Formats: sequence, C-alpha cells, structure tokens
Amino acid sequence: KELIVNAAVSLILKITCKVDLQGAENIPLEGPAILITNHTTNLEGPLFYISLRPRKTRALAKRELWGPYFTKMAMEAWESVPVDRGGMDMKAIRSCFGVLDDGNFLCIAPEGTRSKNGALKKAMPGTTFFASRQGVPVYTMVQWGLLDLKKNMKKLRRTPVHLRCGEPFLIEKPGGGKIKAEDREKMADEMMFRLADLLPEELRGHYGDESKRTSDYIKPVQN
Repeated sequence: KELIVNAAVSLILKITCKVDLQGAENIPLEGPAILITNHTTNLEGPLFYISLRPRKTRALAKRELWGPYFTKMAMEAWESVPVDRGGMDMKAIRSCFGVLDDGNFLCIAPEGTRSKNGALKKAMPGTTFFASRQGVPVYTMVQWGLLDLKKNMKKLRRTPVHLRCGEPFLIEKPGGGKIKAEDREKMADEMMFRLADLLPEELRGHYGDESKRTSDYIKPVQN
C-alpha cells in the first residue's frame, strides 16, 4: 500500500510542482527526532513525506483525513497519528511517544491549524511537550508556494514550491525543574522563531518581530 501511495503522490507532485529543496543534509537518515513545520495546506504532509524519504516520518494529522478513501489510504500507508481538533487524547500521546521510542521522526505543525495567507500564526504551547520530555533533537522544515497550486493548475502551469530545512536544536528548561505553562509558551515561541528563519520575511507573520525573540530554552545539539 505504501509503495502505491508513494508512487501516486510522487507522480502528482512531479506533474504539478517544481520543488526546490535545500538543507536536507541537515536532517539525518535516522531518528529519534521531532520535525516541526509550517502549515498552510493539507498538501504539505505528502510533500514533506515524499521529500524526506528514505527517512521514516510519522505525522500528526486531523482525524477527518481518515474519511475520504484516498486520504485514508495515505494516512494508513504512512502510519500517521490521528488527532481531534480539540486536542490530543491519551491514545494519540502514547502513539507519539511510540514513534520516538522506535527511532523515527515525529512531524508536528505547532500552529495547529492552517494559515490561509501563508504567514506564521501563534504556536500552540502543547507542541513542546514531546521535545522537552523526550530530550530528542528538533529539526525545522518549511514550505512556501503550495498556496498557488490551484491557481496555477487552472492555467496548466507547474507551481514553484520551496522547501527549506534548518539545523537541529534541543529544548530544555534552564536549571531544570517543573515546566510550567508559561515555560511551554516561551519554548514554543523560540521554536517558531527558528522556523521563521527559513521563510521569506513577508511570511514570518507572528514571528516577524526580532525584538521579541529569546533563546532561553533552545540549546545547540552537540556533535
């Protein structure tokens, strides 16, 4: 099933998009690791998955994608983790820890919902839960261009899509101790500023003001 889905998605992307991928060398072939991304369209998931092969990547995805036949087939083939719009239940949380325990990449969109204009929105603090608890490296990956896909398809044009991958970092509370809600919000913002670094200035949105950037919770990954 995975081979069929991958072949179909790869063909569709090749026909409809001109993908420019830079920085993939920053992402190792094996995890465990967390991959955070921006979120503008449901097409990002397939694009990221195909672009990151042969890395084993499992993503959080809204439960509604298990409805339509083809998207359900893709979600099952890629072993995505279903989540409800209202938040994650214990089953989803256990699945996410299982992804990391198995040495795979857990892909999360910290914004939670799609940005209709492509600019970054405020992140949801809960995203930091897995990074801070597991102590695994966090990698960044963004795309821009997919929002133009429908418009270009009507004109029978391929859409330029830009993919950028950043360098890894760790998330931890200085001095240790219990991580409070305010810590998680600051952690999420610091992660998102790293994501914003990969985007054009006009798409950095909520994270376009450098004066609000802090680096209290982000630590470099030691080689």
